[in-house]
Amino acid sequence: MGYITGIDRNQAVLFPDTLDDYISEENPVRILDAYVNSLELSELGFTKATRSDTGRPSYSPYEMLKLYIYGYMNRIRSSRRLEAETKRNVEVMWLMEKLSPDHKTIARFRKENSSALKNVFRDFVKLCIELGLYGKELVAIDGSKFKAVNSKDNNYNDKKIKERIARINTKIDEYMQQIDEADTDENAAEKVKSPEEIKAIISELISRKELYQSYADEMKQSGETQKSLTDPDSRRMMANGKLDICYNVQASVDSKNKMIVTFDVGNNVQDFNQLSPMASESAKIFDVDNITATVDKGYDSASDIAACIMQGIKPHVADTDYDICIPVEIQIPEGFIEKEIEAENITGHIDGRCVYLPNRNVAVCPMGKILYPSTYKKNHSAALFRNGRACSSCQCKCTKEQYKQFEIRMPKSEFTKDYDDKDLRLKQIHIKADKEIVKQRKSIAEHPFGTIKRAMDAGYLLTKGFGNVMGEFSLTFLAYNFKRAISILGAKRIIEAII
Repeated sequence: MGYITGIDRNQAVLFPDTLDDYISEENPVRILDAYVNSLELSELGFTKATRSDTGRPSYSPYEMLKLYIYGYMNRIRSSRRLEAETKRNVEVMWLMEKLSPDHKTIARFRKENSSALKNVFRDFVKLCIELGLYGKELVAIDGSKFKAVNSKDNNYNDKKIKERIARINTKIDEYMQQIDEADTDENAAEKVKSPEEIKAIISELISRKELYQSYADEMKQSGETQKSLTDPDSRRMMANGKLDICYNVQASVDSKNKMIVTFDVGNNVQDFNQLSPMASESAKIFDVDNITATVDKGYDSASDIAACIMQGIKPHVADTDYDICIPVEIQIPEGFIEKEIEAENITGHIDGRCVYLPNRNVAVCPMGKILYPSTYKKNHSAALFRNGRACSSCQCKCTKEQYKQFEIRMPKSEFTKDYDDKDLRLKQIHIKADKEIVKQRKSIAEHPFGTIKRAMDAGYLLTKGFGNVMGEFSLTFLAYNFKRAISILGAKRIIEAII
């Protein structure tokens, strides 16, 4: 028996195939085409969304957006690879109607429309909410590090700069010593470089030293602790057990179908003070009065937890079990144990956290007592607050023995939120994480990051700067949500909803 044979490449056919014959009714590109065509790109902020009457015609932003979403859904993020796909991929040919922009045009579209791409992501989230893909009750918030377009050698901190300058000073001293030896010993002069060569080397070393010093002066003036040369917004941080130059991307994920609600791009090394902004943004998108949010212990900040409660959000932070004080006027969500207290006059024993009041520069302890700022201790990255008269009669064990009596060490992460303390009347609330809810966090929040980094090959960045990186992640998370929606609902139902 022979083999199955194909058609003769040189054989002409009377009725040639159409591109549409190669695309099945369930193919995701049909959904992608229908969704993008339904958008009003001018309202979403895209450039060239309105046709120009003069000049050379440009590529339609509709076609460019389709190309990028398709690429991110299929592990094709590079503009050069996208250009190649327009010439060999039948699905892309169908989607682009056989248009083939060059890679520079493709890359320019992403760069010029970074904020508009975030609007498309939000629009698709709204569509998915209408389709019932979001539960709107529980969100898990987590952060993950993504490698930036910046090498470790092109990232500097104060310690690294001092080491480089010290090394240069040593080199300069060595060359100066060689010159002195050459002046006193004629035989030594034959073994070293000429005075002119050494002078040029020393001049180059001095220039490099001045450059490093300028980095240090710039960081001191800006208050930054790092400087990256290739991508100024990226920072050195721990990622997957090793130090690398990254961005810290926060994502809020709904528990129903593990779809992303919202995200943010930052360069903070840690996740402090990210809980409240992400949870409140999720509630705003869902248009609900309150939601439940769960995070790991890296988000454990008393001020941030208090801010969540004040907005009607129930936070569940891993390993959290303490009391906290918030303004009495705030409506407390159900499930919290509350007790109204007078800030200046209360007794009892409660282990817990302090809340900082920036507008008065005082702290309120879990007992409701006012603590006043003391001096900063040497080698400590936190301020000390105390109230000897109030604490002397208090049985609370919140003070630290290694410091002077009645002093409380307040981490810098707590100096973040403003609280209304006009009359200093507060509610005392017991915060304890629900272990069952916290257990769900990993399966909810880490699922998208794992899929994006492994299955979608998007664990590293192709763009630089906050704006461009935000646009890139808009495409990444949009592609992820798109794939999840198709997997759950199927092509037919989504197209019906779009049309």
